[in-house]
Amino acid sequence: MERPSLEVNLSDTQEEGKLYVVDSLNNLNKLNVCPDGAQHVLEDIGATEENMAGSNIRNQRLFFVTFILTLIVSLALVSFVIFIIIQTRNKMDQISSRLIAEKKNIEELKKINNMILKHLHQSGIQKKNNNFCSHDSSMTLFT
Repeated sequence: MERPSLEVNLSDTQEEGKLYVVDSLNNLNKLNVCPDGAQHVLEDIGATEENMAGSNIRNQRLFFVTFILTLIVSLALVSFVIFIIIQTRNKMDQISSRLIAEKKNIEELKKINNMILKHLHQSGIQKKNNNFCSHDSSMTLFT
C-alpha cells in the first residue's frame, strides 16, 4: 500500500507547512494505516508542531523588541553626536570671534605705536633720549 508523502517543501510559508502536516495526519487517520500506538506518536508530533509555532512567535517578539531597542539606542547615539557637533561649532565660532577681536586690537596697537614713533621723530625727542627709544619703527617704544 502506498503511503502519502510527508515531505515539506521548504519554499512554502510556515502556515502552509502547518496545514500540510495537519492534512497528512488526517489522511493517515482516515486510511487507518497506523496502529493505536503510532496514533499517539502522531498526536505528539502535532503537539510539538504547535509548541514550535509558539516558540516561533516568541522568537519573533524577541526579535521585534531587540530591533526596537537597537533603533532607540542608535537614535540616542546619533542625537548625542549631533549635539557634540553643534557644541563644537559654537566653541569654534567663539574662538574665531575672539581671534578676530584680538587681531583688530593688535592692528590698533600697531597704528598707535607708529603714530607715537612718528611724533617722536618729528619732535626730536628721540635724538635727545637715544637710550630710551628704539630706532626701529617695528619694535616697541622702549627697549
